[in-house]
Amino acid sequence: MSDRSGQELYERIPVKVFDDAQAAVCEVAKEIAAAIRLRQNEDKPFVLGLATGSTPVPLYRELIRMHREEGLRFANVTTFNLDEYFGIDGRHPESYHRFMREQLFDHIDLPESQINIPQGAVARDEVFEACQAYEEKILACGGIDVQILGIGRTGHIGFNEPGSGPSSRTRLVTLDRLTRQDAARDFQGEHNVPRYAVTMGVETIMDARKVYLLAWGRSKAEVVKAAVEDAPVESLPASFLQEHLNVSFVLDTASASELIRYKCPWLVGFPEWTPELARESVTHLSLKLGKPLLKLVDKDYQENGLSELVTEKGPAYGLNIRVFNEVQHTITGWPGGKPDADDTYRPERALPARKRVLVLSPEPQDDVLSMAATLSRLVAHGHEVTVAYLTSGNLGVPDEEANWAADLMQEAGGASIASEVLDELDAKGAFSEDSEKLRRFKSYIRRNEARASLEMCSLPKGCIRFLDLPFYENGRYRRFETGESDVAATRTLLQEIRPHQVFVTGEAADPSSVQAKCFSVFEDAIRGLSVEPWIDDCYVWLYRSDGREWEIHQVEMSVPCSPDEVKAKAQAIYQHRSQRSQLPVMNPEQSEAWEQAIECNRETAALYDRLGLAEYEAIECFVRWKMPSKGIEK
Repeated sequence: MSDRSGQELYERIPVKVFDDAQAAVCEVAKEIAAAIRLRQNEDKPFVLGLATGSTPVPLYRELIRMHREEGLRFANVTTFNLDEYFGIDGRHPESYHRFMREQLFDHIDLPESQINIPQGAVARDEVFEACQAYEEKILACGGIDVQILGIGRTGHIGFNEPGSGPSSRTRLVTLDRLTRQDAARDFQGEHNVPRYAVTMGVETIMDARKVYLLAWGRSKAEVVKAAVEDAPVESLPASFLQEHLNVSFVLDTASASELIRYKCPWLVGFPEWTPELARESVTHLSLKLGKPLLKLVDKDYQENGLSELVTEKGPAYGLNIRVFNEVQHTITGWPGGKPDADDTYRPERALPARKRVLVLSPEPQDDVLSMAATLSRLVAHGHEVTVAYLTSGNLGVPDEEANWAADLMQEAGGASIASEVLDELDAKGAFSEDSEKLRRFKSYIRRNEARASLEMCSLPKGCIRFLDLPFYENGRYRRFETGESDVAATRTLLQEIRPHQVFVTGEAADPSSVQAKCFSVFEDAIRGLSVEPWIDDCYVWLYRSDGREWEIHQVEMSVPCSPDEVKAKAQAIYQHRSQRSQLPVMNPEQSEAWEQAIECNRETAALYDRLGLAEYEAIECFVRWKMPSKGIEK
């Protein structure tokens, strides 16, 4: 955990940063448990405000563990949840009533009468009175002692979307489109996501005596930075927490990565000028000033907080050349290594000339979104490429897509399964979950999309694997739990292929996401093979699948894409028909996944151009995950 020092100049909220989410929630759970026990000793009640979504799940699991193993009791606890979707009742699989029971209430000794969650099924003309009653009950219980929060990509806390004022109270709100898109997979399509919700207001949250805001994963980094370091504004409701007298932002390193203390540590203290930090600071300065690397001068460094760097590692021209060469050496048109070439300054080895390459994709489409052009290059250069889809992805298929596919099969005189699927879809109610048969049918849809997509990358169908890991088949989004069977299946694949290269994603994703779960499974699997002789010859390359690219100073291999490769990549992504409305939109002007991915690659190429390197159409980037020969460390 990091402490506070010079970052107080920039951070308007107390921030605690931990190595990972589990370490963070253990600390928060200990503090909550201590507060509960103190009140128990005083024979007094304790009021706990709770959040839903994927973020607090690790905290709830830790509280359950403490209840089972350490005797933590909840008999004196009263809970109030932040929010609930409007228009659904507690039986709906995505209602927060059901979520809280599955994730916490059914596993502890909290009395039923002491559970409070806003009602989503009340009549529209009764909402105001219900919200007033909720506020009055909070007051009658003495107010909230500790409030747990997450933060949405719009900066919302609870369902207080942008525009929510600091004096807002419990009320009915309209959900932002980005919020609804983020929930689309949970509801099997954005059109199924409720348009309204009942939520505690900002002022209701601010009345809590202690507030913990939790955030995990790189996708939350930008909104966390804005909430912590920028002035409070209604367009970012979480920023109002700066006015709270007892609040803590509890983060993992990924969600904290955009804070000044990590982004520009030279502005908050006197860091050790490692080669990595020097590269980061010089590329940052070049992009900030809009000057190519080789045109930076001593004055540029001195006027932007980098006097110590240029004094210690300069002069400027020599420092510029070193960083320029480091960045230039990451660029390669040979992602599998170039045979018969000096590989001293190349990111990949020349030998063996024909490598065994394993691409692990958490769900169908993750691979081509991030590295379709690189895949095509690897195939074109004669490497033995295998793409393995770790999960079936069937939870991401809307019913409408299954209906379309079944109709097509039936029209073509297909098997009886089409009629069975259509009958189930017709009979499904608002609260129904997919049967095993329907999920299997949706898996077939995603398999065929994946095959068609990889055909655009010239990959033979025989080089595609579908692992269908059990954690996914037995779970739901935000509620996955991995096990040894998942690790064993992945370990078997690795041992079978004995790859020279592995491409994988998810190492800094939200811990509850499919990508993070799959990376955890991969990490456990390869750790179990650490004594195998082929491990020392295996390079693991990380790609990003969250709609963003690695930052230039992080990149260790950048693969330029030609205009034709960019078109082929767009076609590869486009084959995933069922996902065209499912993926979160990073830029509202880009509604299609292929548009977002291509623009991301083009923006990366533009950054290289601004640094003074060659101008490319687009670039895909990778970071090498270092593996010691014995054991695994990052």
